[in-house]
Amino acid sequence: MEKMLGLWQDSGLSQMALGQGVMILVGLLLLYLAIRKGFEPLLLVPIGFGTILVNIPGANFDAAPVYDAFGYMKQPGGLMYYIYHVGIETGIFPLLIFMGVGAMTDFAPMLANPRTLFLGAAAQFGIFATVMGAIGLSYLGIFDFSIQDAASIGIIGGADGPTAIYVSSLLSPDLLGAIAVAAYSYMALVPIIQPPIMKALTTKKERQIKMEQLRAVSTKEKIIFPLTLLLLVALLLPTAAPLLGMFCFGNLMRECGVVSRLSDTAQNALINIVTIFLGLGVGSKMSAEKFLNFETLGILLLGILAFCIGTASGVLMAKLMNKMSKHPINPLIGSAGVSAVPMAARVSNKMGLESDPHNFLLMHAMGPNVAGVIGSAVAAGVMISLVGGG
Repeated sequence: MEKMLGLWQDSGLSQMALGQGVMILVGLLLLYLAIRKGFEPLLLVPIGFGTILVNIPGANFDAAPVYDAFGYMKQPGGLMYYIYHVGIETGIFPLLIFMGVGAMTDFAPMLANPRTLFLGAAAQFGIFATVMGAIGLSYLGIFDFSIQDAASIGIIGGADGPTAIYVSSLLSPDLLGAIAVAAYSYMALVPIIQPPIMKALTTKKERQIKMEQLRAVSTKEKIIFPLTLLLLVALLLPTAAPLLGMFCFGNLMRECGVVSRLSDTAQNALINIVTIFLGLGVGSKMSAEKFLNFETLGILLLGILAFCIGTASGVLMAKLMNKMSKHPINPLIGSAGVSAVPMAARVSNKMGLESDPHNFLLMHAMGPNVAGVIGSAVAAGVMISLVGGG
């Protein structure tokens, strides 16, 4: 009888707390959204599964290693502990993801129409507006966010998951799980969130504007651009150099034409392997005590606010540029300034086709879309520089 009692006491069911049970359900919900609804499955599947693993009582997946008084390890840490501390706390995983994204990115649409850089920059306004909003809500006593927390939450508005994870791992590691889930969830909801905002801010006539065909971009331009971008931004804002450096390195491998095997690895095998561990590492921060609190609700609300403001800012900037420019600019491409590549560009294209079946905006929208990736990396560098030491 005593053995049976001991076996029951060692079981996960006897140790299960209410919060752990709720978080396991949250993990199952993330898996459902990823598998059944197709919400960013490449990240939400490992995040959801990691959430389940880390909340299994007694499994100690996120347990820290135990050392004796002489510094010898008595008990090793759990798998999730090492995945997080080796890959996310150090920033290695998000940076490797950025290298892969760079290897998959074609800057030609942006180089053919450099004005789209302004649209990518305008869409980052949501980041800074949300930072101010988070600080204001904390000042009013509604939430308890530090300036570092506010900066991490604001990055959600860039619709760039790796950047959000990178910034929050440096500034607000305790909020990493909620911020990552919010960032990737809203990226998946781009086709739902953006169209109402785009329709509200544009007329049918504006949505029917046809843009001029893009010029051909030479290979030399494509090779020179990532090097120029890195040197210009990194020398002015060194804190943005890690993200932009890996992004530009990946893009250079793509465009230089002499390391096709390395480029192929960065685009496929490497980024897929890192994505698995990045998702599991984020899941390791989804414990009940870190996720089930009032601040998580604030992160979700401020995150969608940041995303909406970023979308609106891009559209309004495109409207302004259209009035000031000799060459027509369809305001719909402004919403692609958020860096959800290529989903935001596809939404712009779809909205254009709804207004005029012959108005194809996809390649035009890819300009601000890739500019948004640059913009979110620069915004991240600004945040880290301003509040990283606070």
